[in-house]
Amino acid sequence: MDTPLLDRSVGALLAAMRAGTLSPVALLEAHLARITKVNPLLNAVVADRFTAARDEAEAAAARYRAAADPAALPPLLGVPCTIKEFLPVAGLPLTAGIAARRDRVATEDAVVVQRLRAAGAIVMGVTNVPEGGLWMETANALYGVTNNPWDVTRTSGGSSGGEAAIVAAGGAPFGIGSDVGGSIRIPAALCGVVGHKGTGGLVPNTGHWPGNPGIGGFLCTGPIGRTVDDLVRVLRVIAGPDEGDPCTLQAPPLQDPDSVDLRTVTVFPVPGDGRLRVANPVRKGIARAAQALEAQGARVGTLDPRRLRKGFRIWSSMLTLGGSDPYKVLLGDGQPIRPLLELLKMGVGRSQHTFMGAGTALLEPLSTLSQARLERFIDLGRRLRDELEALLGDRGVLLYPPYTGLAPRHHWAKLRPFDPMCTGLFNVLEFPGTVVPVGAHAGLPVAVQILGGRGHDHLTLAVGRALERALGGWRRANPKSPGGRWRPELGLRLHRTEALG
Repeated sequence: MDTPLLDRSVGALLAAMRAGTLSPVALLEAHLARITKVNPLLNAVVADRFTAARDEAEAAAARYRAAADPAALPPLLGVPCTIKEFLPVAGLPLTAGIAARRDRVATEDAVVVQRLRAAGAIVMGVTNVPEGGLWMETANALYGVTNNPWDVTRTSGGSSGGEAAIVAAGGAPFGIGSDVGGSIRIPAALCGVVGHKGTGGLVPNTGHWPGNPGIGGFLCTGPIGRTVDDLVRVLRVIAGPDEGDPCTLQAPPLQDPDSVDLRTVTVFPVPGDGRLRVANPVRKGIARAAQALEAQGARVGTLDPRRLRKGFRIWSSMLTLGGSDPYKVLLGDGQPIRPLLELLKMGVGRSQHTFMGAGTALLEPLSTLSQARLERFIDLGRRLRDELEALLGDRGVLLYPPYTGLAPRHHWAKLRPFDPMCTGLFNVLEFPGTVVPVGAHAGLPVAVQILGGRGHDHLTLAVGRALERALGGWRRANPKSPGGRWRPELGLRLHRTEALG
């Protein structure tokens, strides 16, 4: 089923439902049909609740019919969405792509899911993730590999790769992901959708699994969508303090992007840190974005990229402040796996772990720094945060690559394991980051990452909206089989999904 509904923003869909020209039932059915059509190619939605969603759509339609003032109804009433499988949705799997958790089912909703439901949103299902969230390619033994909707032989990114893929293909108007090193921003960039990682603590992580209260504001739950206005609309529902997440009690509230006058903004285009090799289409995308913003009245500044060269060491060192369990314990759901044995078992097809998962668990002890070096990089990170915030002030943003290139073919990213490091630094600095598409090259999306100082989410969102206005923004992907002997790389498929009837 192909319908203009699949191309409309959340705001446009809500306006039509409030005007009585669109039923929540018709809206839901259009998206369920789209999921049914594209998911065999994408392997993005891994468990669904279609029957319950239909009941909720009927109830939403009744509320619209009975309302004297539809504008006074809940702000997302009748809008379908999907949720990353790291965030509990009652009655659906909560495996995190880990074989040892194959029987885990959420018994209650995450706080962000509770807030979405209270706002009238309708959850259609949960989406695929990498094993334990340990890599930027969405793959695990339980569900298999998620494919990029622009080219199914390429990765959708991760760890919110299932979410970005289904939104990009028109299967959901918006979705919810999470990001501790680029897990919203990288898949948003590779799939050509918009995504936002907030200031640390903007949105509660309460219920998120894997969860580690010690990393606090470094882990950020946030939206993925079709337009920046959609991100803002969803953030107004899910942001705000929650007693279950202490970081949210200290975070500044979300301000209004409409308050930003682009003529007062300074943009600093930085096409990389000078060490990572950034592909020409990405570099040109950043230059094109800077030119588009300058044409709308923004000023363009300069920043020495060498300031950012220690990003990986700063990110990995500051994450140790949380005291997380070792990866080998995470992958065994509390019982440590034997990484070398698992890698050997892969040679005969007997392991239920991914190469990157077991490999990371094996190499983790070798990457441990001395206490003195850890403290040095942690101090360097804190000083860099202060320096960048002093430079950016209240009206400055960086334009930076969200990834070093376009979506790579499946498994090729393993050959360049540091490429995702365009994003991780800004998690531990707790800076907000918005990703928007700014064009295409060879049929694949090109995107830019917009970064501001802490508490300036409204600024990065406003700049993202200006880039949408100038450069066209999101376009729906129509995934196709490449033909020949290609087949999706499916896992054990342990969790049955409903058939659309």
